This record gives sequence, C-alpha cells and structure tokens, in this order.
Amino acid sequence: MKALITGASSGLGKDFAKILSGMGYDLILVARRTERLQDLKDILTTQIEIKTLDLSDYQNCIKLYDEVKEQQIDILINNAGFGLLGKFFETSLDREMQMIDVNIKAVHILTKLFLRDFMNRDSGYILNISSSASFFSGPLMSTYYATKNYVTRLTEAIYKELQVVRSNVYIGVFCPGPIATEFNQVAQVKENLKSLNSEKAANYAIHQMFCRKFLIIPGFMNKCLYLFRNFIPNALLLAITYRIQKKKEGKK
Repeated sequence: MKALITGASSGLGKDFAKILSGMGYDLILVARRTERLQDLKDILTTQIEIKTLDLSDYQNCIKLYDEVKEQQIDILINNAGFGLLGKFFETSLDREMQMIDVNIKAVHILTKLFLRDFMNRDSGYILNISSSASFFSGPLMSTYYATKNYVTRLTEAIYKELQVVRSNVYIGVFCPGPIATEFNQVAQVKENLKSLNSEKAANYAIHQMFCRKFLIIPGFMNKCLYLFRNFIPNALLLAITYRIQKKKEGKK
C-alpha cells in the first residue's frame, strides 16, 4: 500500500504522513523543503521516498507524475497550498499567480493524471484539501477563497462523473476551518483565530475518506456554516467574512 502526499513538510501534510505510515502505508512525500522532509522521514516507520519539488511550476507536477507512475499509488492527497491576506488591489500579483499555480493548477494536473490510472484499475483514493473558505467569497483573502472554491467544485464534479460510471475510485474534498499550522504565518496573518488541532483534523479526514464520505467538514460550527449559508443574504455573508478577515490583520 502506498500514498503520495503533497505539501508534506508541515501542518496537515505532515500529520497525514504520520497517520498513514502508522497504518502501514509506504509514502511518497512531496514539498519544497528537503530538510523538513528528511526529518519527517527519520521518524516514520514505513518505506519513505521524498521528492523536493516546487509545484507552482506545472512542469514539476508532470515530472512528479512521470517519476512515480510505474509505482502503484493507492492514495493521492493534494495538500499543498497557501493563502495571502490583504486587499486585492494591494497584494502582490506575483504571489497571487504562484498561489493559483499551487492551489489550482497543481491540484488539477495531479488529480487528472492519477485519476486516469486509478480508473484503469478501478481502485484508489484521491483526497483534495480545500477549506471552509470554498463555500464563500472572501474579501481580504479574495484569491485564496477563489482558489478553494475551484478545488471544491472541481472535486464535486468529478465525484458525480465517477458515480455515474459506477467507478470504485474514491474522490473527496476536505473543507476545514482555521487549523493550527504554518498557514497563518505564510498568509501574513497577524492575529490567529480559534483553530482546530491539526492532528485531530487530519485523523478525521483520513477516517472519513476511508468511509468514502465525499464532503468532509470537521467541527460543529463549520458544519452549521455550511448548512445555513444558503439561508443568509449574500450581502450579510460578505460583511461577516470581511469582519473575520479584518480581525486577522490584528485590527478591530
């Protein structure tokens, strides 16, 4: 049994690796930071292969697939991604293009390439890591919210296509709220909001994946937000989201 995890050097990706290794899965771990991948490899008990790649370059996504396609990958977890806090007209265009490349293009490419192999043998799991942000528009994190909307909607469409052809291949999407990881530091968030524990969130996601749950939402409040979002006027949702993001700037 073998799993491939992107963004595996920290946060959820690191926790996914620990959980799946503990379940007996050999792992292919992908991230930009070799030293962190090596440190993780040293504490895991199964066979670990590390790949130092920047997935913001789509050619590296193709390279990754080509390097591992002869191995039988049972699980693909598209976890790599990051955010950026700030007004759309002030944030860095280069950084946003990099975000789109990682959060959207890399997920799209790897999902498509591995899905074809999984369908040929009619088995396999794909878990795309999105966010509760994918259910809303996100003033002050507009690009990040938009990228996660893409991931959730793409996964949802693929799920239906697989259902129609009665495929045994699983695809699902994990949509947590804030998680205690390095995400806030990378996104330049100055004030952390109440966050889920990363290890508990990862355990929940893996359990639900093996239960073949399509939409995985941890936490009671996140589930409530998802259920009631359609009953709240859009103008009010935008105002609430703006206020939440404004708090992340460390301002009232």
